[in-house]
Amino acid sequence: MKDLKKKWTYAVAEGGLPPQSARLTDRAIFTTAYAFIPKGVMADIVTSFLPFWQETRLWVLARPMTGFSETFSHYLMDVKPGGGSNRPDDDTTAQHVLFVTGGQITLAYHGVDHILTAGGYAYLPPATDWTCHNTSDGNACFHWIRKRYQAVEGIDWPEAFVTSDQATAPIAMPDTGGLWATSRFVEPDDLRHDMHVNIVTFQPGGVIPFSETHVMEHGLYVLQGSAKYLLNQDWVDVEAGDYMWLRAFCPQACEATGNEPFRYLLYKDVNRHMPLLNITGISP
Repeated sequence: MKDLKKKWTYAVAEGGLPPQSARLTDRAIFTTAYAFIPKGVMADIVTSFLPFWQETRLWVLARPMTGFSETFSHYLMDVKPGGGSNRPDDDTTAQHVLFVTGGQITLAYHGVDHILTAGGYAYLPPATDWTCHNTSDGNACFHWIRKRYQAVEGIDWPEAFVTSDQATAPIAMPDTGGLWATSRFVEPDDLRHDMHVNIVTFQPGGVIPFSETHVMEHGLYVLQGSAKYLLNQDWVDVEAGDYMWLRAFCPQACEATGNEPFRYLLYKDVNRHMPLLNITGISP
């Protein structure tokens, strides 16, 4: 696996607009079970802006929606030199994962500056006082995933940490001969954490050989390579820069194609009871 790290690359959104001579041939899909947002959709006209962020634009890849994915938001950030924020998020219940795909950011928390370049990863628990700036000469691109933390009495909150893709060894899935592996930035049995943001790697020809169907919501951003991906009942051709957003219990499977590793950044909610809704209207 170590040798393969030299081949790892990270897709970034290029923005811009198609020429007026172009005709609609895009692959975007939105269903009740999943959404597929191809890289070609991420044009200048669909960017957003945030309060207290300077010289920054973003693409919103996922947001909580009633009847669909409900636990997280996923932003693809593009920060110009000198841009950033001293007040990134006023929601003190939100926890954060940042993953850098291009350029460089300076992340500061607990009085310490951390320089993150491509492959850099940071976790910030709720109520953390943090800042983020681009102090380099080029644009900085990173993923920002937010989830409201579900505290449990008797379990400590997780701590902030910084690491990287390069420093995290992929762990092969059982009986796959290394064709399917996961880089886990948090141990699966660490119950302080109620979400995981990992990187999944398939070598060419690697597969998910069954339809995974489970309670976790998913957000998948393709970092590198290509694959055929099963979303509910549809096989979709995906490539670096594409995004998939899966509702809980949406069947999924994968067949890696091409001659390089197929890798994606994966969000999922974990380690908590399923909330029971009072649908009768009767108070306990």
